[in-house]
Amino acid sequence: MQKSLSELPEGKGLILFDGYCNLCNGSVQFIIKHDPKEHFLYSSLSWPPAKELLEQNPSLQEVDSILLYEDGELYEKSTAALKIAGRLKGLWPLMKVFFIVPRFLRDAVYDFIARNRYKWFGRKDVCMMPEKKVDHLFIASE
Repeated sequence: MQKSLSELPEGKGLILFDGYCNLCNGSVQFIIKHDPKEHFLYSSLSWPPAKELLEQNPSLQEVDSILLYEDGELYEKSTAALKIAGRLKGLWPLMKVFFIVPRFLRDAVYDFIARNRYKWFGRKDVCMMPEKKVDHLFIASE
């Protein structure tokens, strides 16, 4: 496991996710499976690297979204999800067509799902920890 943002390799994106959310954890597992070139690294929103990024972006302190940190930019909600889909194998990059939908509409759908994710998919009592075989993709403080 990497230890900090300063160790983020050039050209890699960092996905910040809710480590207690079953939907979010399932999404991370899905992304890992469909990202054989390992474009992405991961950090739970409760881990220090994510907190460091959020401190640098006060408008996102109360974020209820997956975030993507890539090329010095921080993306949230549907924009983050579509940018992530664009780098996956298979037909997932076709999801980028939804960039033609105005962001406020995309984010409204995203927010509806985010508000209901614990009710629909459940919540863990402890933050997800990665399996050994993908441990190298996670940035944490341990």
